Amino acid sequence: MSGVRAQQKEKTRQTLIEAALAQLSAERSLASLSLREVAREAGIAPTSFYRHFRDMDELGLTLVDEAGLTLRRLMRQARQRIADGGSVICISVNTFMEFVASNPNVFRLLLRERSGTSAPFRFAVAREIRHFIAELSHYLQQHTGINQRDAEIQAEAMVVLVFSAGADALDMNDEQRAELAERVIRQLRFVARGASVAHKEPVA
Repeated sequence: MSGVRAQQKEKTRQTLIEAALAQLSAERSLASLSLREVAREAGIAPTSFYRHFRDMDELGLTLVDEAGLTLRRLMRQARQRIADGGSVICISVNTFMEFVASNPNVFRLLLRERSGTSAPFRFAVAREIRHFIAELSHYLQQHTGINQRDAEIQAEAMVVLVFSAGADALDMNDEQRAELAERVIRQLRFVARGASVAHKEPVA
């Protein structure tokens, strides 16, 4: 396949992904989308869909992967900005809330499929969440000196808190989201302080 053809194929594939995401909403889930609808939104013939994905399930799994990757990339960038000054918790929470506000369909996808009826989709979302926990755990080990087990427990608690807050943020306006962000920041600081104390003085 020539370079130009490969680029065009990748462009069409990305267009299909964006077309599917554009049709998701508070009322419409991935399961309710049809191949023909997605193809029409992307501006291609339904038969051309199969040049890029085997079926809608493969497209759905790709959407989950893309959603997780996009969010993880943003959170990595947020942590890297700490070098310029600021609180890692504040910057991370505000970055996350901005993502939810700007990409509600993407976050709804992760939430819905996390507890959906499709086992492959549930496993895919669980894998993405494990990636979040692993990356945060690694960061905590590097910057706080706690051991791997404690870092993983702390990271898991933090990720669960933030994802839960993200679900609430979907139906909030900007002012309400800002108030929620402040509350989550305080909750995460409590978790971090508790983890620090537990690390120094293990509870029996």
